[in-house]
Amino acid sequence: MKLLKLTLCLAICVFAFAASGCDDETKETKEPEKKIEETKEKPKPSVQKEQPKKEEAKEITLKYYFPNEEGTKLIAVTKKVKVLEKDKYKSAMKELLKGTDKKGTITIIPKKTKLKSVQVKDGVATVDFSGDIVKYFVGGSTGEELMIASIVNTLTEFNEIKSVQILVEGKEVETIAGHMDLTAPLTRMNNY
Repeated sequence: MKLLKLTLCLAICVFAFAASGCDDETKETKEPEKKIEETKEKPKPSVQKEQPKKEEAKEITLKYYFPNEEGTKLIAVTKKVKVLEKDKYKSAMKELLKGTDKKGTITIIPKKTKLKSVQVKDGVATVDFSGDIVKYFVGGSTGEELMIASIVNTLTEFNEIKSVQILVEGKEVETIAGHMDLTAPLTRMNNY
């Protein structure tokens, strides 16, 4: 019986010792996992990129030039429009192409004419029209001069524009109707 008690006691001690050893192993394996988790980088708070400020449209007063009914001079017509700074030249030309409803003035640019682009560089505005400006133009030398003067004078209302180069379908043209030389940029036409 003593042997049985001794064996039983020994078995309990071995079991207890084994169990306590397992706990230590479990702790050892759990601790490194815990350390690994602690060393992992925590996600950094997201930094939002600053959005570029959207340019807001501003109300500006544009001045357009249309011939009088007699076809002897240009008359200034002002209009307030809301535009982005980068689109002000294009807006001025589009408004000019729309024509006038002011009493005593007429629209000289053919209605079917489309604006292809307006670019300003080094004081020169390069304005490109569709071929309709040539195809549908009806008028003589005075009409051609008034049409060109209305384009040039409208664009040179902007202080940064000193002269205007007129293109048709992206190409330089000698003339619209055979009366005015358009091969070089034109300055403001004050005689109208």
